[in-house]
Amino acid sequence: DVNESKLDLDIDWSDVFKHAHAVSKTNPFWNELSASNPFVHDIAASNRNENNRYLSILKENPCMFSKVSSNRDSLASSGDELDIDCLLRKSSARRSGRSKSVSDFLDIVDNRRFNPRKTTPQKTIASDMTWFQNDREAYKMAWLSHRQLTRSCLDLEAMSHSPGWAQTQATDIHVVCKLNHGGGSVQLPDSDINIHVPVGHVLPGEFQEVGLKAILNPPSSFNNELSSTVSPLIELTLSNLNTREAIFLEVKVAAKVKNDPLSQVMSDIVCFFSLNKEGPFKKLDNCYTYQDTIQVKLTDLSHLMYAVIAVQANKIQPPATNVWDYVHRTVSVGIYGPKYIHPSFTAVFTVFGHNYIPGKLTICDIKKGGKSMPPVVFQLWGKHTFLLEKPQDLNISLVSCDPDFEVKMEDQSKNIKEEELKAGEMVRQQFLFSMLGCREMHFFVFLVQIKILKSSRVMQFHVTTPDPAPKLSGIISRPKRLQNHKEIKSAPLFLIPTVKYPKFQDKTLSVNTYGVALKTVLRQNKIDYLLEYFKGDTIALLGEDKVKAIGQTKIKEWYVGVLRRKIGLVHCKNVKVISKEQAMDTADSELTTRNLVEQIALPFKKLTYIYSVVLSTVSESVYDWRALAEVLGYSHMSLDDFNETHADKESERVAHVVKRMKEDCHANKKKRLFLYELIVALLKIDCQGLVARLTQDTIILTSAVKLGKYWRELAEKLARLTKQQIEAYEVPHQGKNGTIALEMMWKPAYDFLYTWSAHYGDSYRDVLQDLQSALDKMKNPVTKQWRELTGTLILVNCMEVLRASAFSKMEEEE
Repeated sequence: DVNESKLDLDIDWSDVFKHAHAVSKTNPFWNELSASNPFVHDIAASNRNENNRYLSILKENPCMFSKVSSNRDSLASSGDELDIDCLLRKSSARRSGRSKSVSDFLDIVDNRRFNPRKTTPQKTIASDMTWFQNDREAYKMAWLSHRQLTRSCLDLEAMSHSPGWAQTQATDIHVVCKLNHGGGSVQLPDSDINIHVPVGHVLPGEFQEVGLKAILNPPSSFNNELSSTVSPLIELTLSNLNTREAIFLEVKVAAKVKNDPLSQVMSDIVCFFSLNKEGPFKKLDNCYTYQDTIQVKLTDLSHLMYAVIAVQANKIQPPATNVWDYVHRTVSVGIYGPKYIHPSFTAVFTVFGHNYIPGKLTICDIKKGGKSMPPVVFQLWGKHTFLLEKPQDLNISLVSCDPDFEVKMEDQSKNIKEEELKAGEMVRQQFLFSMLGCREMHFFVFLVQIKILKSSRVMQFHVTTPDPAPKLSGIISRPKRLQNHKEIKSAPLFLIPTVKYPKFQDKTLSVNTYGVALKTVLRQNKIDYLLEYFKGDTIALLGEDKVKAIGQTKIKEWYVGVLRRKIGLVHCKNVKVISKEQAMDTADSELTTRNLVEQIALPFKKLTYIYSVVLSTVSESVYDWRALAEVLGYSHMSLDDFNETHADKESERVAHVVKRMKEDCHANKKKRLFLYELIVALLKIDCQGLVARLTQDTIILTSAVKLGKYWRELAEKLARLTKQQIEAYEVPHQGKNGTIALEMMWKPAYDFLYTWSAHYGDSYRDVLQDLQSALDKMKNPVTKQWRELTGTLILVNCMEVLRASAFSKMEEEE
């Protein structure tokens, strides 16, 4: 084997290429051979027609994969040809259905449904045939790597059980752009990674081909206590080194150095550069950083270069334990799945150490029936970004919001270790979904929850699956011996289902913890949301989580409790916590789920909101207009009540229902309040994520209005802003005289609070609690009179007990 390998390397492959034309004349099988063999295909084609050269597979990959054809959704077929038009036109006559992949057939169906008129394929630029002539091994490996991802041998019997496993496509995610003397910018699709080429970079008449690629796993050597990567490994290629000007790399990264003086001194965002993928890397000095964006001047240019951005600390000074303590670090997650859903499919939860989330991801470790499957390409279904102050253990759970689907029991909850996050590489967890019963396939919504194990902080977001696979009948010509077998199960082409929301049940709350009052508390001046009680009263505690808020004069810790059908806060030191079994008389602490919803929504009667924002948020997040209409009291509504402009999309129907309710509330202002009734309705269909989002938005807006000019004091306490930074928020809102009118002061306050809250991601509890604490600590706290923020803290702390009691798993199916 060693001798053969050595002999292979000693061959002068340029001679082989020179004699190719002669071989083609004497070999009668040459044309057929060259049609399927990429090692001779280019040569044969170029000899047949010099004016219409074929591109080598590796040379055309960058352009091919960075452009989406106008007549199809997939980026490449999984057969030999890269052009689906060529696949249909030239291959259908000589290939059976067994040699095409499912993606080919489904893309054909998509074309017939949405693009009945044929379009001409895009033209490609002919390449230099000498590019790979002297490097046969590189050419071979490049083609085989592409082939491994794009080839699919189709087993119809296996496909009838799960067509999704045959959906393989090419997934190299990079872009190539040809620029002239005028320069320009190149951006990696779906990313914040850019290359800026200045005017005069190359001589007039010359060109520069710029290639940009992201390698998702950055070098592991940069992830330790003193350093952490915040971008993918970026591969940059240039075709022309006869240059006059440097180029600039601009990247938005997944971290921002904290504003405190220690963090500013001890850490920095830097760029490391190398001519080799494995290194060694050197630190570049020509960097400019603004918040979470870095711009790097590249002067030592080469045909192939690599760069990675990292946050680096000079040293770790206690109480800091690693470089994460000096930065606001964001973590990005993506949910990936097949192009079409099937009765049984896998969703992959992926954590990235940077903020680049690709639209497609190759999954190599899928198992089905205990057997490893070949690599498959999954599509991005949903993504989310949140702030993580330090690496720590995470718990991931996926919950189906549709009773027709479930997550496999052992896959419902999985953990990601702190060490995996520190390593900076992709972390993947697989969740198997399956359909219950023999019902029609349809898309559905599921909930993704991310819980930090060492705290009660929970992030959650919803993901909508793609449609089921369209029928393949009429496309696949199956052999007669398979005609009697079961047909492939798939959904109708135009199936438009609705998400089923759980039915709200009005019943007594299920409480497991109680508190016995150790003293009597009666206030001469009543305070909203604070309970009054006598010594010995038994108070139902809705969870053991504590709320920090100002009382009459001091900031205290409180439990959320129920007494005499009223919900409010009780001082932790004034009660002795007991179990349900120890409670003697609980009659005074009983409450129904309907009363709970109506009381925890009370703050929204006094909160400020922007109607257009509320309308768009609700219409985009509610997937069944009938469910919303029913809880709002419009159960009599039907499709006939919608005009043509509202009947096309579900979001438009939902918006129509909300507008109808707004008009009715406006007509009866004394008795009805729009935002309050809307929140009550959303809670009754278990849209807690949407309620949390609306709560945070309205609290931020109302806080800004209440603060006015005092927002500057809050900004100093919350984010330690300097006077210059505070002025930067106010400049856009200044009048012609250079000052801001008092009635307009809420605008910079809102800008600041919105920016500050964005660092928390979806951790709405932390946003509300930290804002409450900061407002309580001001010289003249607005929270002494304005208690609605405290009321929303009660709301978010009651969500779990509401869901457990009002939406029982044992409810009867309709």
